[in-house]
Amino acid sequence: MSVIIAGTVALDNVKTPQDAQENLLGGSASYAALAASIFTPEVHLVGIIGHDFPQAHLDLLSSKGITLDGLERSTGASFTWSGEYHDDMNSRTTHNVAINVLEHWTPKLSTAGAAAKIAVLANMSPDNQMQTLEQCTGADFITADTMDLWISIANDRLHDVLKKIDLLVINDGEAKEFAGTTNLVEAGRRLQAKGPRFVIVKRGEHGSFLFGENSADFFACSAYPLDSVFDPTGAGDSFLGGLAGWLSANGKTKPTFDDLKTAVVHGSVTASYTCEAFSTHKLQTVTKADVASRLAQLKGYTSF
Repeated sequence: MSVIIAGTVALDNVKTPQDAQENLLGGSASYAALAASIFTPEVHLVGIIGHDFPQAHLDLLSSKGITLDGLERSTGASFTWSGEYHDDMNSRTTHNVAINVLEHWTPKLSTAGAAAKIAVLANMSPDNQMQTLEQCTGADFITADTMDLWISIANDRLHDVLKKIDLLVINDGEAKEFAGTTNLVEAGRRLQAKGPRFVIVKRGEHGSFLFGENSADFFACSAYPLDSVFDPTGAGDSFLGGLAGWLSANGKTKPTFDDLKTAVVHGSVTASYTCEAFSTHKLQTVTKADVASRLAQLKGYTSF
């Protein structure tokens, strides 16, 4: 089964308490696609890059079997994010966001990409999410991520997206803001009422909550415990990509709540690797066997 992943493909300049690096591979679609490729051999990436985007980043994506048939090359400058993580690694300061080629971009899907059974609308503007969704003619299961910016400046359009997807993935602070409550369980249910059959609330180092269609369908997944976090950039995108990749690899194009529980655990473990090095440096070396080993450890940590 194939997966199509649309979102941002970016250059990141990241500073952490340990180090700083520039021109790193970044963007929601990049992380999600690499994570999905760990599990499934057919991943179609949709995004846009500028003239300054390093060929080495493209070679890396291609080397993982990711099809770049939906990646547009522009003569403008690439989307770039510059930020700094503080000592606790849970808070960060964004120093600069250069929208550049994203400003007037309209996603264009290839015939093969449009036919994918699982569609991932990674973090990007709701307009771009809708433009992608309208071209996903073969999708049986559609999932989307979002962030506080779109909740603030494109709320109506975001609500349009929610009416057309099966699964919303959102972090805890944004879930509370979007749902208008400080209770995460209530937030998850309120977000479901906006359209998606399933909702996942990401809770960072504390794991995630999965909400199913019935009131009794609730799953709390622990995060894999790390001794240290080097760079958490892209962890949420890796979570989503790992989840979608596992569903695709196992033919779960119309997943049940139990299917999603297993997918969530795989996404959580996949995301843990992203935090262990700058950019995609650790994620790009991970195998299914690595994930299986760490998943078995997590099961031992959380079963009783």
